[in-house]
Amino acid sequence: MEADGPLARVLLADRGYDSDAIRQDMQDRGGVAVIPARRNRKVRESVDTHIYALRNRIERCFNRLKNARRVATRYDKTAASFLGFVQITSIRMWFRDFVNTA
Repeated sequence: MEADGPLARVLLADRGYDSDAIRQDMQDRGGVAVIPARRNRKVRESVDTHIYALRNRIERCFNRLKNARRVATRYDKTAASFLGFVQITSIRMWFRDFVNTA
């Protein structure tokens, strides 16, 4: 199967996704899984805390997108119209941030 865009090199996830299968799949794809180990894991792998801190930005972006009621409740029936509204909301977020920093 051919990818539509660039391949992911880093997988950021929380402890809920800590499994050997996920880590191995990401390694087979040529990437790195940045997932903190669960407390009951016997062999702990180190986590790049600088990269893992970026996960917070992603979470905040999704939370800001969900402030748009239409995105949070998914009124749109088709995937294309839903994606379009997510893009419009993202542009509005970017524009507000751009204007506030200028």
